[in-house]
Amino acid sequence: MDDDSIKKRKESQNGSTSPSIVSHTKDEKPVKATVLQKDVGLVSGICLIVGTMIGSGIFISPKSVLLYSGAVGPCLLIWAACGVLATLGALCYAELGTMITKSGGEYSYLMEAYGPIPAYLFSWTTVMVLKPSSFAIITLSFAKYASTPFYPDCTPPEVVSKCLAAAAILVIVTVNSLSVKLASYVQNFFTAAKLLIILIIVVAGIVLLAQGNTENLTNAFDGTAQSFGAIGLAFYNGLWAYDGWNQLNFITEELINPYRNLPLAIIIGIPLVGVCYVMVNVAYFTVMTTNELLLSPAVAVTFGDRVLHPMSWIVPLFVVFSTFGSANGSCFTAGRLAYVSGREGHMVKILSYISLKRYTPAPALIFNGLLAIIYIMPADINTLINYFSFAQWMFYGMTALCLIVMRFTKKELHRPVKVPIVIPVLMVLVSCYLVLAPIIDKPQLEYLYCTIFIFGGLLLYYPFVHLKVNWARKIMRPITMHLQLLMEVVPPEKTE
Repeated sequence: MDDDSIKKRKESQNGSTSPSIVSHTKDEKPVKATVLQKDVGLVSGICLIVGTMIGSGIFISPKSVLLYSGAVGPCLLIWAACGVLATLGALCYAELGTMITKSGGEYSYLMEAYGPIPAYLFSWTTVMVLKPSSFAIITLSFAKYASTPFYPDCTPPEVVSKCLAAAAILVIVTVNSLSVKLASYVQNFFTAAKLLIILIIVVAGIVLLAQGNTENLTNAFDGTAQSFGAIGLAFYNGLWAYDGWNQLNFITEELINPYRNLPLAIIIGIPLVGVCYVMVNVAYFTVMTTNELLLSPAVAVTFGDRVLHPMSWIVPLFVVFSTFGSANGSCFTAGRLAYVSGREGHMVKILSYISLKRYTPAPALIFNGLLAIIYIMPADINTLINYFSFAQWMFYGMTALCLIVMRFTKKELHRPVKVPIVIPVLMVLVSCYLVLAPIIDKPQLEYLYCTIFIFGGLLLYYPFVHLKVNWARKIMRPITMHLQLLMEVVPPEKTE
C-alpha cells in the first residue's frame, strides 16, 4: 500500500471518516471503508439458517426423541412442536434484529437491555466454550464419516479422525477469512446437498407409504411416556436438533436489507427445517420398527442400506456434506460474535480488527478455529457441551426477556417487526423449564462447575474491562501491533 493510502487509513482511524461506506479520492478508484460489507442476500441467509440447523443429528440419531417419548405418535408430534417453538423463538429474534441492527446476536440485545455485565458473561461463555466446542464436535462428526470408507472392517483410529477434523477446521477458517462471498457460496452448495439427500429420503418414504408400509405408524400412541419429565427430555433433545435458528442474527450488519431479509429468511428457513425433520422421521418409520430405530447406530445409513441399495453409499457421503456445511455456518457466525465483543472492549481488541484486503473479521475467525482445535484434543468433549447446554437456554431466555423489557424501557426504538407479547413470554417459560429440567432430573456437580466458569468471567471483567488496568494495556499494545502487521488487519472504521 502506498504512503497516501496509509495516510488516508490513519486519518480514518483518528475520526475523520467519511459517512459513506465507500470513500473517494480525486485520482483513485473508490475505496471501501474497512467495515464488514453487506454481502449476504436472502438466499444466502436462508441457506445459513437451514445449513447450520441441519447437521448430522437428523441423519444419525433421532432416536433420543423416540426413547423419551415412548411411541411413534408423540415422537412425531414433538418434532413438529419443536419446530413451532424454534419458529416462535426466531420471530422474537426477528423483532430484536430489525430493532437493533448490530451483528453479534444475543450479545447486542443483552447489552442494549441490561448493560455490559450480562452481555460480557454471554460473550465470555459463548466465545470461549460454546461456539468453538460446537465447531469441534461438528468437525469430529464430519471426520468420522469421511474416514469410515477407508476403514471398512473397523472403526477409524482416533488420531486419524482428530487430524481430519483439525484439517477441516483449517480449511473452513481459511475460506471464511478469504471472502464473505466465498463462504456464502460454500454454505449455499452444502445446504443444497443436504436438502437433496433429505428430498431423496422423503420421496423414498412417500413411495413406501404408498406401497402400504404403514405397520409402524398404526397404533402410533401405544406406549406413550406418562412421565412429564420424560416428555420434557424428549423436547430437550428435539430442540437440540433445531439449534441454530438464531444464527442469522449474528451477521445482521452484513445482511442486505435486514428489515426485509431477516424476518423473511426466518419465516422460510425454520418451517422448512421443521417439515424436513417430520417427513424424514416418517420415512424412517416406514422401514424400521421402534426397536430397530433405537438400536441403529446411524438411522439414515440403516435406511439407505434397506431402501437405496445399491446406491446406499450416497447417504454417508451426503452426511459428510451436511456436517461440513454445518461447520462452515457455525464458523461464519462465531467469528462475528468474537468480532463484536472485541469491538465493545469485552475481548482483546485484535479480535475486532478487519482484513484490509478481504473485509473479513479474520482474527476473530482464526481465534475461534484455534480454540476448536484445542477442544478436539480431549477424549470426550460431548460431555462438555451437554453440561454447558443449560447455559445456552439460559441466554435464550434472557434474550426473549430483553424483548419484554425493551417494550417498556425502549419505547422510542423503531420496530419494523413486532410480535405479540405472548410469544416472548412463552419463550421465557420454555427456557426456564429447559434450564432447570436436566439439573432437577439428574443433579450433578458438573452443572455447578459450569456455573462457576460462567460467573468466573467476572474476575477478568473487573480489572481488564471495567478498570482498564494500565499494565495489561501496555502488555497487549505491542502484541496487537505485531499481529496487526502480520495479518494485515485494521480497526473497523466508524460509519453513519
